Amino acid sequence: MPQEADAVETLAEAPASVKVPGSGKRTPREKKAKAQPKRPAERKAAVRGGKAAEAPAQAGRTGRKVYSRQERAQKLGQIEKSLTRGESLKSSVRQVGISEQTYYQWKRAAASAAPASDLKELMALEEENKRLKKQLAERLRQENAELRKRLGLK
Repeated sequence: MPQEADAVETLAEAPASVKVPGSGKRTPREKKAKAQPKRPAERKAAVRGGKAAEAPAQAGRTGRKVYSRQERAQKLGQIEKSLTRGESLKSSVRQVGISEQTYYQWKRAAASAAPASDLKELMALEEENKRLKKQLAERLRQENAELRKRLGLK
């Protein structure tokens, strides 16, 4: 039985942070180290597989391409061609390498920019129309003068 008494004593001594009912003090918990906020590219990479999370952080955004107006127009043209061939919008957008949302944003921006180019074309056509009217009037005057000479009216 002395062994049982020793076992009871060791069990009673084991918990070091036992609260004494009358003390009222709590033992402070250890604070966890705060995680540093991840950048958006690092979060995505951590979810995908962690390749970019291991690489050193680059300045600026990664994974986002900025296209020029010409590139946008070219890609929109490719999508329109594939749509006329009967392909779905989803597959044609995927082939070009942009999302559907990007396609609709570019299309809206191109539509709002189109009236400005239409106005320029209209102004150019009006100028050409004035020039052609002047040319026609000059020819008619010359022909009229030749006919008067032949008829002897003047």
